[in-house]
Amino acid sequence: MERNEITNIRLNEDGTAIIILDQSALPGETKYVELRTIDEMCNAIYTLMIRGAPAIGIFAAFALYIVARSSTAANYEDFREDVFRNSALLNSTRPTAYNLINQLRRMEALVDNLAGEPLPAIAEAMRREAESIQDEDVRMCRAISENGLSLIGDGFGVMTYCNAGPLATSRFGTALGPIMLAKELGWNLNVYSCETRPLLQGARLTAYELNAAGIDCTLICDNMASIVMSGGKIDAVFAGCDRLARNGDVANKIGTSGLAIIARHYNVPFYVFCPTSTFDPECATGNDIEIELRSPAEIKEMFFSKPVSPTDVKCYNPAFDVADHELITAIVTEKGIFKAPYDKTLAKLL
Repeated sequence: MERNEITNIRLNEDGTAIIILDQSALPGETKYVELRTIDEMCNAIYTLMIRGAPAIGIFAAFALYIVARSSTAANYEDFREDVFRNSALLNSTRPTAYNLINQLRRMEALVDNLAGEPLPAIAEAMRREAESIQDEDVRMCRAISENGLSLIGDGFGVMTYCNAGPLATSRFGTALGPIMLAKELGWNLNVYSCETRPLLQGARLTAYELNAAGIDCTLICDNMASIVMSGGKIDAVFAGCDRLARNGDVANKIGTSGLAIIARHYNVPFYVFCPTSTFDPECATGNDIEIELRSPAEIKEMFFSKPVSPTDVKCYNPAFDVADHELITAIVTEKGIFKAPYDKTLAKLL
């Protein structure tokens, strides 16, 4: 795989900055942004310029390389302190998605393992490790896509939630990957994309990706999912995952749990797609997952020309919820498709 084939996250030519596709500007504008400082990179994660659990993990690995490369430390101890301090800053931006902390830990471990080596050599090794993380994600997403393809057939109706396509990963995507492969095979799928309030990842990103790929896509408001399913239009629901617990509970974009409940009511299979880098072996159940709370402005003001509620009204804005493992038909990973009992089948990943 050529590195220039990867377009949503890449280094600039001299390796001094990260260039990302600004997802917050889509679909109206395709804008690439160059980031050099830790403040810029942390802000890019928090403001969703870069988003999607796998993509955030990849981005953070490259970010840690960039700040390590520019470190002014004169010795290993100070260099290590710089790396770990900046790693903590990156990790603090979004607490729910596991790929972020998982890949940062991997970069930290590399630095520890290279103690005593020249500092430029350690920084260069960090660059290679970040590239390896990205390349591995490409391979994992391809395998996830191929595994997921076995769950659908030509003519299927599939409902998606949030965005788990190429924008959220390295390439291919997770939950959208099988849909993309089905298109390559000439299958005709009917995809219903939930808008995903309040940040509209389904409307702005999933509908954008599917439309660009020439895939039949119908955008619906989140509260229309029930009537669409009741009409027999949906054969499967596909969702991504930001953190997978040992018992099969999954944290994903807010609204996923409710959609899983609706799917259960209408006997529609509910499938979760994720690379094993999203599996948190330290997390026993969904109750152990910290749920990120975000600004009320995202509910009251964002995407509106003027506030749609009284400015002083209180808002509760969790970015994620947890879908109980009992609502999940199967979990699709690059290592295969896992089904209940998840506490036993997912144990193979430990």
